[in-house]
Amino acid sequence: MAEEPFLDPSTFESARVIGTRETILEFIPHRGRFALLDGLLAADPTGVHAVGFKEIRADDWWAPDHIPGRPIFPGVLMCEAAAQLCSYDLVSKHPDRPEGFLGFAGMNETRFRGIVTPPSRLVIVARPGRLRARMFTYTTQGFVAGKLVFATEILGTFF
Repeated sequence: MAEEPFLDPSTFESARVIGTRETILEFIPHRGRFALLDGLLAADPTGVHAVGFKEIRADDWWAPDHIPGRPIFPGVLMCEAAAQLCSYDLVSKHPDRPEGFLGFAGMNETRFRGIVTPPSRLVIVARPGRLRARMFTYTTQGFVAGKLVFATEILGTFF
């Protein structure tokens, strides 16, 4: 897994929001507590990358229970947010994709490099990898205040 950012984190710290949660929900089915992306900061129409974010707040549903008194955003939710960004990116750029449900198939080389606590903004960068008839991969990285906090390869499939 890449240790170096594939996009300079400072370029999206002050980036303007180009898409809201509602924009994302037009393309993916996640709702309620499991709609884990709050917006988009970049979407490269040539397919090179997508950048989304999740505002980490002290009043989030997970905060009272994931380490009471010291809320830490769960790593599994970081990965789910990354998977949602990948799904958004794939569906928005490939309207000709196979019919059916787009699902999370796995992860490779997942590493957590930092703790994410409220208040903060988790910025997720996704770079497409393989796209096959029924499967796809993305390399993803997550940043808080310019620091790499996680990286993983997301595997998705069409059911």
